[in-house]
Amino acid sequence: MTMLLIVVMALISSATATNQDMAVAIDEMQKANYFTFVMLINMVPSHLIQPNITFLMPNDRVLSQTDVAPTSVVDFLLRHSIPSPLLIDHLQHFPTGSMIPTSKSGFFLNVTNEGRRQFFLNNVRIISPNICTKGSSIRCHGIDGVVQPRMISQPSRPPSSSSACPKPTVAPEAAAPLPAPSPPLSASPVGDLSPVPPPSDVSPTKSSSPETSNGGVVNLVVMAVFTLSVGKSWLLM
Repeated sequence: MTMLLIVVMALISSATATNQDMAVAIDEMQKANYFTFVMLINMVPSHLIQPNITFLMPNDRVLSQTDVAPTSVVDFLLRHSIPSPLLIDHLQHFPTGSMIPTSKSGFFLNVTNEGRRQFFLNNVRIISPNICTKGSSIRCHGIDGVVQPRMISQPSRPPSSSSACPKPTVAPEAAAPLPAPSPPLSASPVGDLSPVPPPSDVSPTKSSSPETSNGGVVNLVVMAVFTLSVGKSWLLM
């Protein structure tokens, strides 16, 4: 019973300290003219804002141009806060490329650290550091815009064995041999592609034989008689 009472008293004391720190931080925000951000804090139940936090506050001009629906105020505040009280001197220990988690699960801030006046978180720059410093568990800084998520490229993955199978390669020596060339075709009539067989028995032609000589003489005599007859008929005409 005594232990339970001690725990309850500790929780009440912590909640009272948190409420006091929040009241102090809100007073500091209002003195720095961050009235619209204070209005957003007052719109959400106090138990949704955990102690030990750092707020990143767009100014009134930026927020007047931002559409923040009443149902997304909690999400907006979680994306604009870091779950640890950090002054600008603490933030400057983060090198460029560091990823700082926000109060919204899965939402990170990518650091670009080029000095106190060029300290960027995603797309915004801290322009008014250390506005909230009096409380023990709350810090806040003014920024020049609304924090937007930054796309981080993922390394490409090799295709899985089930989705893409490599094509088998054939070694040069395993390739199928080319067919042997066909024998040339001899000249033949169109449509007949079969080779012409050579003649079986061809007797050599005699250059001069009696029969051929006699036939030639007879033919010459006949032609001479015919020529004389035609010439005579032409003269008589």
